[in-house]
Amino acid sequence: MPTAIRKRPAAGQEPRVHGGKKPRYAFGSITDYEKLEVLGEGTYGEVFKARDRRTGKKVAVKWVRGNGAGGHGPPDIRAITREAGCLGACRGHESIIEILDVATDAETGDVFLVMELVADGRTLRESLWRPVSEDVTRVMMEQLLDAAKKIHGAGLIHRDFKPENVMVGFFGGLKVGDFGSAIRAKPAGVPYEECCVGTLIYTSPEQLEGNRYYGQAVDMWALGCIMAEMLAGGTLFVAETEEELLAEIYKLRDQITSTGKLDLEFLEELSEAGREVLTGLLAFNPDERITAAEALEHRWFSKPKAAEHPGFVTLMS
Repeated sequence: MPTAIRKRPAAGQEPRVHGGKKPRYAFGSITDYEKLEVLGEGTYGEVFKARDRRTGKKVAVKWVRGNGAGGHGPPDIRAITREAGCLGACRGHESIIEILDVATDAETGDVFLVMELVADGRTLRESLWRPVSEDVTRVMMEQLLDAAKKIHGAGLIHRDFKPENVMVGFFGGLKVGDFGSAIRAKPAGVPYEECCVGTLIYTSPEQLEGNRYYGQAVDMWALGCIMAEMLAGGTLFVAETEEELLAEIYKLRDQITSTGKLDLEFLEELSEAGREVLTGLLAFNPDERITAAEALEHRWFSKPKAAEHPGFVTLMS
């Protein structure tokens, strides 16, 4: 892990990646940011709070683990630029974390993504410690679906929608982040290199069945899993392997087929309109799955949202 912010290169000196080679891309310098505190870490690297020395603004910095000793050195630059490019394509949307800079350490070759710092800084996972009301679920899902609409409108697939990748602000505003698995959508008939990308229990049935010709509908399945989780206070699926998850999904599909509706215990108090949205998101056939734009036009979102702010304050307290 990087432990200190290094001195700025001498005037006119171009940052060089480890080994002395000039970088292909025009990155900023990590010396512009003062490290304040670690916010989280994992196999990918580390996220820390920092202050922009030029403006005084606090930001979130993601250090991406490299291929050298101790995780230092240049990582997969193509993956970094892809993630940065996907974030950049969605810049300006209120429910998507904004990328501000891509910076490097001139001495180690370490690469950093600099992003906006979300006030409060909790993830949706930390906030879903109990079931939430239908009104609050509606408000949260409207934000997530609007983010998905922006992502898909930019020709992208996120491929890792889950509560851990959604940040929650002070007043309940949600922001989708972590575009590390995001990719530009391929034309119909062109396969992706990987089938299962992201987190297992949010993976769509078509991916689990080995279909590499999937599309943006995989994000809608994941959002359906998140909506169910909001209402239930626990994950929709609990499988630990792909085989177990497919079995759980088949069971859900068969239940819907036999009864003609999504009939789960935690949905007893969900309105018919809300059930329609959830059923549309969890359609087994991706061609029948509702899109983000279609979901936002559904009558469920035309109801009054009087509980918007009070609901979130209660949820986050």
